[in-house]
Amino acid sequence: MSDPKPEDVKIQFPCPNYPIKVLGDAGDQLHALVIEVFNKHAPDFDREAIKIRDSAKGSFQSLTVTIEATGEQQLQAIFDDLKASKLVKMVL
Repeated sequence: MSDPKPEDVKIQFPCPNYPIKVLGDAGDQLHALVIEVFNKHAPDFDREAIKIRDSAKGSFQSLTVTIEATGEQQLQAIFDDLKASKLVKMVL
C-alpha cells in the first residue's frame, strides 16, 4: 500500500480542535492582532486556550489558537488577515 498523496488528503469540515500557529514579534500588539482576526473569522474560539511560547531570546512568540474550522474559505481568510501584518512572520 502506498502513502497518500498530498492532494488525496483532505480535511473534513467542520473540523473541531483545528490548531493554527502564529509566529511573530513578541508583544501585546501581536496578541491584539491575533484576537482581532480570530474574533472576526472564528468568533466562538476560546481565548483562554491560546498557548503562547516565547523564543529563546524573547524577541518572538508563537501563539497557537484552536478553532472549529468551518471550511477552506475561513482558513484562507484567517491566514490572509494574519499575513497582512508586519508583526506576523509565519502562519502554520
